[in-house]
Amino acid sequence: MEPSIVKGEKRGKIVLYGLSTCGWCKKTKKFLNKLGVEYQYIDVDLLDDEQHDKIAAEVAKWNPNRNYPTVVINDTKCIVGYKENDIKEALHV
Repeated sequence: MEPSIVKGEKRGKIVLYGLSTCGWCKKTKKFLNKLGVEYQYIDVDLLDDEQHDKIAAEVAKWNPNRNYPTVVINDTKCIVGYKENDIKEALHV
């Protein structure tokens, strides 16, 4: 599955793994939109079984408990949960 892309200011590679029904995931998307940054997102619960297993394994590398939202920035930093300050700090905004 290709991630959905939200256009904005390029601040590196930002990938949000979330669930379509998760309120904190929705808040994180809204916050990233407010910051005006470009990011990719994948709603893991909407994937078919094969895609789900692949993405779940990817998320587990960053976040073994697979909590959502999981935000991976530049393939080097992982932020688990809705944490505005951590996101702003990682993106230097």
